[in-house]
Amino acid sequence: MPVDPQIQAMLDRAAHLPGTHTLSVAEARARYDALVKVLPPAAPVARVEERVIDGPGGPLTLRLYTPEGTGPFPVVVFFHGSGFVLCSLDTHDGMCRNLCGGAGALVISVDYRLAPEHRFPAAPEDCLMATRWAAAHAAELGGDPARIVVAGDSAGGNLAAVTALRIRDEGGPALVGQLLLYPATAHCSADMPSYAENAVGYGLTRATMEWFWGHYADPSAATDPHAAPLVAPDLSRLPPALVQVAEYDPLRDEGVRYAERLLAAHVPTELSRWDGMNHGFLFWVNQVDAATEAMREACAWLGRVFSK
Repeated sequence: MPVDPQIQAMLDRAAHLPGTHTLSVAEARARYDALVKVLPPAAPVARVEERVIDGPGGPLTLRLYTPEGTGPFPVVVFFHGSGFVLCSLDTHDGMCRNLCGGAGALVISVDYRLAPEHRFPAAPEDCLMATRWAAAHAAELGGDPARIVVAGDSAGGNLAAVTALRIRDEGGPALVGQLLLYPATAHCSADMPSYAENAVGYGLTRATMEWFWGHYADPSAATDPHAAPLVAPDLSRLPPALVQVAEYDPLRDEGVRYAERLLAAHVPTELSRWDGMNHGFLFWVNQVDAATEAMREACAWLGRVFSK
């Protein structure tokens, strides 16, 4: 279908901006941080607080979102996207509030180390540590350590998938699900038709993905499952997954292929394709109709996996 008119209007307003791949890291971060000023209102939550824990590379900040109601609440450990290089707890504050309020879950957002200052494997090391911390401390935070999902968008979806793999292989804790929102599951050198079809014109470009990967990891990461989980030889025994993909997204096909491989490995998996949408559309919940529906879908899925 054509690009959704609400998305197209946003693309038109941003058409004059230089591509992210033409900017310095500092310039790109400033542009993405400015998103905070224009994002739509998010769901109400009962409380937001931050904790600093000892991470693999030093202090690691977590932002905790507690929903209305009485716990113990299920737990979502959330990893933000933007190419392992950009964005922050603040840029994804609304997304975490929407997950918290919509699913009635304690959301723990992880301020993992960014590239290029901290290249692979710094980010997945931080995410694994944060997930284990969440499991160990869930009860004292009002959460349920027996109901934990890892989640993320884009690069954060990559980190959620990698964390699920590592938890399976490296001794827990148990997870009940993985929520992968238009995830990056393959290196930019992989042969994906959506990279060619959506190379330019829809926000995220092929050149920007190459810029991200160049900052994040050496080319050898293309064959490392902890960087590119699609190349993992075995995807069995992983927690149930919801994989949401967008039609006009360079990452569409690697998300689809990851979901298909999970299904082939007998992992309960739902694949949801959002036609007319582009990469990052979930930033626009409560402003773009389909984004609001996709967030409702994600929260409903969380409710199902938490209730099993």
